[in-house]
Amino acid sequence: MKITIQSVHFDATEKLEAYTEKKVGKLERFTDSESAQVVFKITKPQSANNKEVSITIGSLHAEKICDTFEEAIDQCVDALKVQIEKQKNK
Repeated sequence: MKITIQSVHFDATEKLEAYTEKKVGKLERFTDSESAQVVFKITKPQSANNKEVSITIGSLHAEKICDTFEEAIDQCVDALKVQIEKQKNK
């Protein structure tokens, strides 16, 4: 799966990119989609819950705002797993 990572108004660290590729890459087992789009954004600087992550795989989309990017990634991946299960059960 080709994972495209975009960070808005900051530079994502290699550690964050590696974590993202590891977590989003696990979704490849569940879906036939060949690409994923991940967007990192800091919404309100200098406040809690200001890290926004948006993940799009094919027609599925999840967006979460949390205190850390890692937490938001985990929640998005969990939400996408649920969406994939629903889609497969149709």
